[in-house]
Amino acid sequence: MVAELEEGEKRQLLGQLMITYEWSDWRNGVFWWIQSVYVDITWRRQSVFRKMHEAVMARAKTSQNVCGVRLYVEESNSLAQAVYRRVGLTPSSYAIFETDFVLARHKGLEDRPHEA
Repeated sequence: MVAELEEGEKRQLLGQLMITYEWSDWRNGVFWWIQSVYVDITWRRQSVFRKMHEAVMARAKTSQNVCGVRLYVEESNSLAQAVYRRVGLTPSSYAIFETDFVLARHKGLEDRPHEA
């Protein structure tokens, strides 16, 4: 999804986000994941994300198999978290666990044994 400003024949990209899908066997439906959120720096704090989020929610609520909308955010990104709270998103009860091969290579950890 993109947010654009149309002025005559010209269009200016203001922001964008992507939706991916995850089947939830617990809820017998699909979660939509909002990912790759970006708003041009000159358009931040001007409701660009809010309008995109409203469009996503309107579509999700009318899709019979959608059971919810989620996104993830860096724990330290308090600015983004504040925006997400303002549009009605709430922190999940889930924590994310991962094996990140790229970060491990950068930190020189790729050959270390895994700890349980």
